[in-house]
Amino acid sequence: MTSRKVRKGWLLACGNLDRRDDGAALRATAGLPAVACGHLDIDDLLGAPAGQRIVICDAAAGVPAGQVMTLSFDELLANPRGPSPHSSHALPIDQVIGVARALSTAPIEGVFVGIGGVDFGFGEGLSAAVEAALPSFRAAIEAAA
Repeated sequence: MTSRKVRKGWLLACGNLDRRDDGAALRATAGLPAVACGHLDIDDLLGAPAGQRIVICDAAAGVPAGQVMTLSFDELLANPRGPSPHSSHALPIDQVIGVARALSTAPIEGVFVGIGGVDFGFGEGLSAAVEAALPSFRAAIEAAA
């Protein structure tokens, strides 16, 4: 995995292009200095340069298809059963953030920018709702990063 900096944040784009809406973050960050992480791992957070805010972007479960949302890490930790990244993770997002914070010697702060997905089956195209909202998703990612 190559690492690149963005303006003020460490941009992690999660998902898989061959799982329909799960590839939304990878499509939305095309051309941006993002680190592609098929699934978020504790090491992705620990690998962020000290002092940089982390921006995780991914398709989201628990929100309507095409709806774009931004939540701070603290909001995700406070509501672990709420909207969350869809991509498969070894641990739920709140645990990934919690463990990374416990292991890090520097503060780990950031936001999750998600887009509600509807179709996570095999295939490369996005659902109509996600495709239509992709410009809004990219704008939210750019604003966060």
